[in-house]
Amino acid sequence: MSRLQLFIPLVLFGVIAVFLYQGFLLDDPHKLPSALIDRAFPEFRLPALGEDRELTRADLTGEVTLVNVWATWCPTCAAEHDVLKDIAGEHGLRIVGINYKDDVAKAMRWLAQLGDPYVLNVVDADGRLGIDLGVYGAPESFLLDAEGIIRYKRVGEVNAFIWASEIEPLVEQLTSEGEG
Repeated sequence: MSRLQLFIPLVLFGVIAVFLYQGFLLDDPHKLPSALIDRAFPEFRLPALGEDRELTRADLTGEVTLVNVWATWCPTCAAEHDVLKDIAGEHGLRIVGINYKDDVAKAMRWLAQLGDPYVLNVVDADGRLGIDLGVYGAPESFLLDAEGIIRYKRVGEVNAFIWASEIEPLVEQLTSEGEG
């Protein structure tokens, strides 16, 4: 074996290390691009959680709305739940939930125990609406204008900082545009 062949593993390791390092330089992973930004929320017809009716895209229009994808099996959803209640209560933002790949009875108990920040809850038991939205998992949130156009997507938890720095300014902008 020649001495040059001994350096091949070292060179391969160096190339791999450079690619991995580049991955660490990426922007915030919660700001994943979405092909749905500035497009209408997908059409759907799914049951409402705890109600004997179906919901559609039309139920999401009429005012600025935060659509939150959540599930009882999602620990991060539990972590963001109090923030969503504060946003709905203190700021009056309309929040619609999408209960994603979850057990309906567990979801209803969860909301009864922790409080319900949602004005409506869509049951996406098989995850098809999630697929149409490009959902990676729960939680994810979408901010819609009054016409139901997606203006913002958040992958991961909505916390007080994200609310104040990213979502609230957009809500104010979309609300003032709707009034003008």
